Amino acid sequence: MKLTFLKVQDKKQITVISALAREIWQEAFTPIIGSAQVEYMLATFQSVDSISQQISNEGYQYFQLKNASLTIGYISFKIHDNELFLSKIYILSEYHNQGFGKQTIDFIEQQAVKANAGQISLTVNKYNTNAIISYLKMGFINKGTIIKDIGGGFIMDDYRMVKNIGCLQA
Repeated sequence: MKLTFLKVQDKKQITVISALAREIWQEAFTPIIGSAQVEYMLATFQSVDSISQQISNEGYQYFQLKNASLTIGYISFKIHDNELFLSKIYILSEYHNQGFGKQTIDFIEQQAVKANAGQISLTVNKYNTNAIISYLKMGFINKGTIIKDIGGGFIMDDYRMVKNIGCLQA
């Protein structure tokens, strides 16, 4: 199946993303970082208000990943200088290993080229092994550790990964 990417532009769409984030994060990240940090990060970074702020004031773009009429995931990114920072890429687990991740990365690369960005960067939790393996297969390079205090007594213990894409536009 081919995904479509629907740009998030209103509160109804943001509400869908926030609910999807809760479902995905609780399943994927509770075993890695624990329920207290998952709840903190959902409230701080994935609430309706937080996503609205990211879109309206911080320059992030959100897209729903649609498989037919179903929203199966979402992405968020921001273009800065010569880089597309992929802040969020999440797909419901029942849709893993079906080519949707590759389609999503292809879409993100297209957005980077349109913006004349020479690379895509992202951060991934050090213990999110399946995601790390997928990123490596798709051409990302591990550039090392980033440990960041995110408040609430929590840290993000991530790898920074980068994929150079070159630009097709002058």
